Amino acid sequence: SLHCTYMELQYIKLCLLIQAILASNRFRFVSWHRLERCEVTGDQLTCPRVREGPSEEELFHREGDDVYLERGRRRREQEGQSWEERLQENWENCLELNLSYQDLGDPFQQENFLRILRRLIRVEKLQLVDNSLTNLSSVRLPRCRILNLHRNHLVCLRQLPKLPAVEHLSLSENAIGSLEGLGALGNSPLHSLNLTRNPVTFTQDYRAR
Repeated sequence: SLHCTYMELQYIKLCLLIQAILASNRFRFVSWHRLERCEVTGDQLTCPRVREGPSEEELFHREGDDVYLERGRRRREQEGQSWEERLQENWENCLELNLSYQDLGDPFQQENFLRILRRLIRVEKLQLVDNSLTNLSSVRLPRCRILNLHRNHLVCLRQLPKLPAVEHLSLSENAIGSLEGLGALGNSPLHSLNLTRNPVTFTQDYRAR
């Protein structure tokens, strides 16, 4: 009803107002390893937020944003990532990780996300739900046994990462239209493959393949 819609809008405005006055508001786009005196490493986090902050253009048009974020992004692009940051991320030693719902709306964020995935050389259980991912073929996950890619934008199996050890793979709610590329999983110890709500499920006898 109109009354409910009005109340919802008022609630959203209130939430935004509270967020704006919180002291932590200026850190809302900062990754945990960029905070001062933070010694937590990536492998100690179960569900980290790794999405990078907005672009410089976005920051320029947003009133009240901390200029530190803009300078930080420019520094990262010019200098690259420091060895201290790489050590604190420590993605190479993650065994179980949930990187779902990262809201990767900017190309730079997507590029950074792929950079992290390429470093997951020991991960065994990985959740990548609802990240609008379109192509992971440049990624290799040598020890991954369980991979959840539910609700992404994959259109074929060739866009999957290299998965020599995968046992359980969920691809539900993507846009996969054929089983072309399934042979790449032929040497994997695959026990289950979930293709629920993909166009390929309308193909006659697709399970038999």
